[in-house]
Amino acid sequence: MALLTALHMASVFGILGNIVSFMVFLAPVPTFYKIYKKKSTQGFQAIPYSVALFSAMLLLYYAFLKKSNGLMIITINSIGCAIEATYLTLFIIYATKESKIYTTKLLLLFNVGACGFIMLGTSLFSKGDTRISVVGWICAVFSVCTFVAPLSIMRLVIKTKSVEYMPFALSFFLTLCAVMWFFYGFLIHDYFIATPNILGFTFGVAQMVLYLIYNNKTQALPETKVLDLTIAMEMNVEFKEKQNGEDKAVLDLSAIILEIEELEEKQNGEDKGNKPNKPSELTV
Repeated sequence: MALLTALHMASVFGILGNIVSFMVFLAPVPTFYKIYKKKSTQGFQAIPYSVALFSAMLLLYYAFLKKSNGLMIITINSIGCAIEATYLTLFIIYATKESKIYTTKLLLLFNVGACGFIMLGTSLFSKGDTRISVVGWICAVFSVCTFVAPLSIMRLVIKTKSVEYMPFALSFFLTLCAVMWFFYGFLIHDYFIATPNILGFTFGVAQMVLYLIYNNKTQALPETKVLDLTIAMEMNVEFKEKQNGEDKAVLDLSAIILEIEELEEKQNGEDKGNKPNKPSELTV
């Protein structure tokens, strides 16, 4: 009876995991709607969608190798492969010539080459449970790397004190997704699925905590800060346009941060040099 209960609970968490994961896969739809409307990729990159496709392909391969309890993994990752492939197709259609070449090379080397190498290598040099374990370890390591990726966004939030680049809804659903798949993997004793999601849950909670900390600060930012960010972005776009000699500017986030820091230093220097006895309104 306990075994039946565990299997039933695993099925429930698997279905919930499919639903939440489907919603996460659909998260970039507004981005691609903008790309479609403007007929331009607007500086977006194809790397996140290539990585998501690679992850779905690996998990799909792993699920087909499993002797049991692979259905839930097969369903969502089949859908995921279709969705990510659609995103990448739209990206290539509306990307610049340079981006098309780069994205094509990325897909051939990473999604076709690397994934094909893993499938071929594990098929030739391992069999049965050993093959499942090897592919499971590869999936687990890659999942960990994927969950570590938001560290760069978290660093950006702390540095800029702005949650603009880290939507709360996406962080919440990624955390919820990690919880569902952890319990699913735990209940079917598949620790290649369960273990990486512990890290996913941890980083998801950390992102939501950061959002709560800096959300109010973002709203309380004075108008000068907003203008500084806008000016920095415009300066970076102008620089890119001059550098390329054509209207194909790509917003470089690192450059934007540097511009903001320089503007803040100049502003702080001016504030120290001009210490008014009475408080006055900031004018830009």
